Amino acid sequence: MVTRAPGPIATDWIKLVLRGVGQVMFQGHAVTGLLFLIGIAFASPLMGLGALIGALIGPVVAWALRYDEADIRDGIYGFNACLVGIAAFFFFQPGVTEFILLVAACAVSSPVTWAMRRFLPFPTYTTPFIVTTWVMWGIGRAIDLPTVVLPPSPNSLNMVSAIVEGLSEVFLQASIVTGILFYAGLAVSDWRHATMALMGSVVGTMVGLHHADAPGDITIGIFGYNATLAAIALYLWRPSILIPLLGAMISTGITEFFPLTQLPTLTAPFVLACWVVLAIGILEPLFNPRPAPTSVPPGSPDGTALSGAPLAADPIPGPSA
Repeated sequence: MVTRAPGPIATDWIKLVLRGVGQVMFQGHAVTGLLFLIGIAFASPLMGLGALIGALIGPVVAWALRYDEADIRDGIYGFNACLVGIAAFFFFQPGVTEFILLVAACAVSSPVTWAMRRFLPFPTYTTPFIVTTWVMWGIGRAIDLPTVVLPPSPNSLNMVSAIVEGLSEVFLQASIVTGILFYAGLAVSDWRHATMALMGSVVGTMVGLHHADAPGDITIGIFGYNATLAAIALYLWRPSILIPLLGAMISTGITEFFPLTQLPTLTAPFVLACWVVLAIGILEPLFNPRPAPTSVPPGSPDGTALSGAPLAADPIPGPSA
């Protein structure tokens, strides 16, 4: 917690709210957030409203609790609350009690985000959203709130829909137009991240197809969205192609088995897959020891050791979002 000057002006608030929406896919870019918000509203105006409410409540609560201003401005306290706001209207029909539950859950997500970032020694990603939403979902079921009846999945397989909606399902939307808008938002911010997102969705879709998962679930992007997030997150951790591919594949396997927990899947497979890969990264030096520095042998033609200079150990930072 910090002491600071009075809060942002109106234009700053607009930007930080939109950054919060963009940070769901690790993009602290206001235009990206705007395209994401338009995409959500296209698929579901109600869930678009929930996203906007959450993306506003999160940073407002963080500001009231005097959390770090830079994090607030970067959208760190907006993205989990944004997802919570969407999930509230994804699971429950709109009403007064549901709206109160939405507001309360979005507000709670900010201190949960702060606590996890403060006390956990590894990236938390969307864990605050997952935990808060599970609690909100449990409370809603306990008090018998009317739930939303989801349309059945299609009976046939459509690979274009599967790959594109693998992006849109990050925000719990099954829409090709929404997925295209999300891809455009990523490309505006960073074309490499857009490429990773598309690669992740393709990998998740192909793994689901190879494992003979339900064609309808594949078509609406169920096996693509966690892979999409894992690919972007792990590229941010260590820029490469192979590591994001590994994370995407692991997340798809977790997605397939997660229903056994009887909890909403949400983005839990993405988080778990990234943690697995980060753990592998920590263990990797044990299996790939670096050579100790050696003195330069006399007569080396270029003045360097014949064995080459030892490589520096790779850092293991977490993504900013």
